[in-house]
Amino acid sequence: MKRLSAESVPGLAAGGVRAPVARPRRVGMLHLGIGAFHRAHQAVFTEDAAVATGEDHWGICGITQRSAAVLDQLRPQDCLYSVLERGRAEEQIRVVGQVTEVLYAAQDAAATTSLFADPGISLVTLTVTEKGYRRSAEGGLDRADPVVVADLAGGSATVVGQLVRGLQARARAGGGPLSVLSCDNLAGNGRVVEHLVLDFCDALPAPEGEAIGSWIEEHVAFPSSMVDRIVPATSEADRAVVARALGVEDRAVVVAEPFRQWVIENRFVAPRPAWEQAGAELVDDVEPYERLKLRTLNGTHSMLAYLGALRGHQTIAEAVADDELRGWAWRFISDDVAPTLSADGLDVIAYGEQVLERFANPALQHRTTQVAMDGSQKLPLRLLPTVRARLEAGATPEWADLAVAGWMAYVVRCRDRREGSFVLDDPLAERLRAAVGDRTDAVGVVDGLVQVEEIFGPDLRDVRRLRESLAGHLEGLL
Repeated sequence: MKRLSAESVPGLAAGGVRAPVARPRRVGMLHLGIGAFHRAHQAVFTEDAAVATGEDHWGICGITQRSAAVLDQLRPQDCLYSVLERGRAEEQIRVVGQVTEVLYAAQDAAATTSLFADPGISLVTLTVTEKGYRRSAEGGLDRADPVVVADLAGGSATVVGQLVRGLQARARAGGGPLSVLSCDNLAGNGRVVEHLVLDFCDALPAPEGEAIGSWIEEHVAFPSSMVDRIVPATSEADRAVVARALGVEDRAVVVAEPFRQWVIENRFVAPRPAWEQAGAELVDDVEPYERLKLRTLNGTHSMLAYLGALRGHQTIAEAVADDELRGWAWRFISDDVAPTLSADGLDVIAYGEQVLERFANPALQHRTTQVAMDGSQKLPLRLLPTVRARLEAGATPEWADLAVAGWMAYVVRCRDRREGSFVLDDPLAERLRAAVGDRTDAVGVVDGLVQVEEIFGPDLRDVRRLRESLAGHLEGLL
């Protein structure tokens, strides 16, 4: 079967598939980390905004960070790909044409850097996941990381290194102001990226670091954003569905739920797409939306992933269909999360009900083990802020503690079952295995894991009430 290409697009609409109205005339923005989520979320918003305004200069050049797989999928297809949108009752397919070029950072470092210098580029967006930022336990740049050390010596293998080297090229070329917009699940993600970039500059030799740091502070904005759309891993069955509908093969299919949301801090120093024309919200303060999503949606997602996997559920939808697990998830939202967000003025209960309904969509097939990945990076953002807030209020975070204990039980299960679906896919996997060691009792496991400083800070590590609560839950789970 032929591959999807620009040549095949004109015939797609006749088959009921939504096809691009027109391809962008030129690239106007770079995206670092062009995985499935970006292609199902920001690229779709950008294409819809371009259609609404008639602007043809917001083509996206995607930079893949980890491997050449996305490049190999997209380049032979003229960078076209389809989004398979799956609701409970129906599915729809659209072909997206907003991405016009893809580069692989490891092979195309010089080209990536030179694109930053292009005055026609006014925006850089990022989805590199929590671990892609290479932060230290204190939240700054991890200057002990060997890859960061290599970047400081002149490389650009990390996303922060790519940003600084690219911004240096832009400063030398007089490329003008630029906005850098993080779309990752990090609280205050814009401030996080700005801090890491300036931290990198501070670690450079004095004349070089001071010069680029000053230029960045004057010419670059780092707005924050909150993104939301469930995008499970694509299966061969999904690709087969799309191939039958298109009549051509698409190796870059992404699957998504119908729901999508994007809340963006309106703090730009250069032109941007009119995303508000596509349904995005431009606000002065993103933080309340970030807290709501991270603690409610992402926290519940992780809770269901660990506890669901331990019960043998393959997907999040199966976990939500388990009445006991759904009840625990609801108590987590209503009893632990909602009180911590009461000052934000948002309806946490209504949002939580919507979240559980979205998770229950059986068409998505979002695997529990996929959501369970990178727990050491996710817990400090998704679950532990709720634990801290409840403890500070003098309450016991019963259900948040259960979720954290679920992660601990999952780590133990991965130690005991090195084959099959229980694989500890985590950047701190070796540290976690060492922390658990050969312990078999709940108290010992808790004592070992809470010593991992990148996850549990000293404020939680020594809270006896928390450790006892975690051990109680963990004993039952083990």
